[in-house]
Amino acid sequence: MGKVKSLEELMKIKEQALRELQMRGETGKRGKITVAMGTCGIAAGAKETLRAIVEALAEHGISDVAVVQSGCMGLCEVEPTVEVRMEGQDPIVYGRVTPENARRIVKMHVLEGRVVEDLVVRRGEV
Repeated sequence: MGKVKSLEELMKIKEQALRELQMRGETGKRGKITVAMGTCGIAAGAKETLRAIVEALAEHGISDVAVVQSGCMGLCEVEPTVEVRMEGQDPIVYGRVTPENARRIVKMHVLEGRVVEDLVVRRGEV
């Protein structure tokens, strides 16, 4: 890393480091996938999406990424929604995550580090 040129840049580095430490402390893993399981998400197929994520992680031998459930993310119109938080990256919220799309997210985002652009509904912290 080069020289820090401003206080703002230093604060961004600090915030990123704290997020990474918090994520490690919460899960002990390098990443976390959160599937919204509010009523609207479940009605849109979130249970199947969750199952596909867990299966895809197992198929690829990925054990250092936690999968958790949450309530509604407030994005009912694009359910099922999935948030992916990987160490060193901004969080990404994906929408309309079918089981097929869930497998794409695991392969592209978790394995390859590439955002699945056509499914993104929100980037970064809320």
